[in-house]
This record gives sequence, C-alpha cells and structure tokens, in this order.
Amino acid sequence: MMIEILILVVVFFLLLSIGVPVAWSIGISCMVTIMVSIDSLASFTTIAQRMATGLDSFSLLAIPLFVLAGQIMNQGGIALRLINFAKALIGSLPGGLIYVNVIAAMLFGAISGSAVAATSAIGGILGPFMEKENYSKEFGAAINITSSTTGLIIPPSNVLIVYSLASGGVSIASLFLAGYIPGILMGLALMLTASFWIKKKKYPPGPSSSLNKIGRTFLDAFPSLLLLVVVIGGIVTGIFTATEASGIAVLYTLVLSFAYRELHVSKLYSIFLSSVGTTAIVMLLIATSMSMSWVMSFENIPQTVSEALLGLSDNKIVILIIINVLLLFVGTFMDMTPAVLIFTPIFLPVVINLGVDPVQFGIMMVMNLCVGLCTPPVGAVLFIGVGVAKTTIQKIMKPLIPLYVVMAIILLLVTFIPAISLWLPQLFE
Repeated sequence: MMIEILILVVVFFLLLSIGVPVAWSIGISCMVTIMVSIDSLASFTTIAQRMATGLDSFSLLAIPLFVLAGQIMNQGGIALRLINFAKALIGSLPGGLIYVNVIAAMLFGAISGSAVAATSAIGGILGPFMEKENYSKEFGAAINITSSTTGLIIPPSNVLIVYSLASGGVSIASLFLAGYIPGILMGLALMLTASFWIKKKKYPPGPSSSLNKIGRTFLDAFPSLLLLVVVIGGIVTGIFTATEASGIAVLYTLVLSFAYRELHVSKLYSIFLSSVGTTAIVMLLIATSMSMSWVMSFENIPQTVSEALLGLSDNKIVILIIINVLLLFVGTFMDMTPAVLIFTPIFLPVVINLGVDPVQFGIMMVMNLCVGLCTPPVGAVLFIGVGVAKTTIQKIMKPLIPLYVVMAIILLLVTFIPAISLWLPQLFE
C-alpha cells in the first residue's frame, strides 16, 4: 500500500517540478501507479474509461454554461454598472475606491461565479481611477486579488458544483446557501483590514453622493442583481436544477447585455471561443482528477490516510487544523478543481467521522483553496491581478500578507463555528 502511495505522490510532484501541466501530471501519475497492480494494456483502458465516466454527469453541464455566462457579463457592461452602484453607495468614504473594489468584486464574482473574471473586470475598470487618485497600485492590486475570491464562496459557484460531484452528491442548493455568510464575512473582513491602511495613509473622502444618484445607479444595476435572485431562488425552491439555472443565466445575461447595448453580435464569436477554451481546460482537469480519485480508491489510499490522521490524535480540533494546513499547502501549487476532486475523497471520510457536516466541510475546503489562488507559485488570480495592475508579485507581497492573515482567521471561524455555514441551509430545509 505504501508503495502505491509513494509512486503516485513522487511521480506527480516530479512531473510538476519539471513543468508538465497539472492535468497531464495527474493522468500520467495515475497510469504509472495503476500499472503496479494490473498490466499496461488494462491500465490504459481503465484510465481512459474512468476519465470518460468522470465527465458523464448532468451536473457538470452547469460549468461550461456558467463560464459562458461569466464571459457575457464581462463583455456586456454588467461589471461597469455594478461598480457605478458601489461607487454611489460607498465611494464618498475616505479611501472609498478600495471599498468599492471589494463590494463590486463580491457582487460581480457572485453573479459570474468566477474569481478570474472578477479580477480582470473589476481591476481593469477601477485600476485607472485608483491610479488617477494616487492610490497605492500594490495595495489596490492586493485588495482586488483577495476580494475576487469571494465570488467562489458566494453562489453560484462552479467549484461548489465540483465539490458536490466529488463528495458523492451533497446538495448543490445547500452548498450554495452555505456560502453566503462566509463569503460576506470574508468581504467585510477585507474591508476592515483595508480601513486600517486607509487611515494610515490618510486618504481624503471621495466625491459626495446623493440619494438620487444611489437610486439611479441601483436601478441601472438592478437587472444584473436580479440574476442572483432568479438563479439561486430557482435552485433553492426546486423550480429548476443548478444545470438548468446555468442555462437560464446564459439566456438572461445575453438578453440583458443586448438591452444595455454593450454587446454586439460581432463579439459573440470571441466570447464563445474563449468560453470553449476555458471549458476544455477545466474538463480535462476534471477528467484526469476523477481518474486519480478512482486510482486512490482502488488502492485504498483514502482509508489509509484516514486511519493515519485519526491515529495522530482523537482531538477534533487538532485534526481539523492539520487538514486546514494540508489544504492551504495544496492550494499553493494546485488549481482548485483538481484539488477538490482529489482531496475530497481523502478528507471527507475523516471529517464525517469527527462529526463535521459535509456541507460545512465543502465551504471550508473552498475557502482554503481560495487562499491558494492568491499565492505563488500557481495562483491564477494572483497572476491576473498583477498583470491587470501592471506591477510585480514581489511588490504586492507586503500588502498581501495582512490580507492572507485575515482570510485565515475567517477560515478558522468557519471551521470551528458550524452555524456560520449551516444556519441558512438548515433554515431552508
């Protein structure tokens, strides 16, 4: 048993270290591991079969559709209207554009379900305004990067759909409801941290805003905000599934973007092409990750790891801290989708044995991996945020550190206070 675990881990990390893409590293390491137990021809057939079977899920159809909806939102003027509403609401506060960044990222990320889309859209629009008003480029980028991850916790979220698949069918509606309070808490904590920096820099108040302007920008953004009500309301009430909701989201954003006159037919080709490219990458990662999950199950690796963790201590707090540390480490070098698919089958039996609800663990896992999106060497959101701000990773690490600390504190609260994530799902049972 230890030989199979050793082969899987060593081959995987060796391939990653020499620059092999994550999906190929997962697939090849699975192939090498399974060849220890069965012959080579059967190994190739089995891995190919498991990759195809892993994608044979109606729930997974929601991912390309939500990706497409996010691309349409990015091009259709929705982000700009959300930013204008946030500016009218809180832009008059000292350092108001920082708060606007967090609020807009939470709103846009929640609607699009993509941290990458939120980082590029919000950073691209607000960046020039911040630079014009002499904000620190590095701190602005750090806030944009960290706040964009709230959209992966606040529903709809593609990664929560992936967790539902990996966990064996945890309710997507419950996961979506569970993400609201932790996601909002994360956004508020980032704003509180930013307030200390704003006070230190002594930023003056922004231009004052009137009730008339707040009302006007709210009405302009209201159709975009209504998408959240339609999608989440429909899922929670059982009117449609998450997959059907994703199709409604595409249709809704398409109609809305044309109504705003921000989207032209000529743009659709590039939007579809970009969505197909993103979907292909995600689906390949899911396919190879599902094959790795099967290999680990075949070799009894989850049971071995579970016994090892429970053998370290019978203290629930100690085990949960160890799992958090391991997931934070995993997030620094692995993308969210394969990490969820690979490590859910390993850690979920352990936490269930400790009495942790699978819904709570799903939010905890996603929050852990959100930190990884903001950290080198693999953090996709980190690199996009740095690129949009036209700065360097070295320069933004100093302002990022206190934000990492705050994200870790909220993570610990979610880990040890179940009501934060479970109150809303239980309310709607």
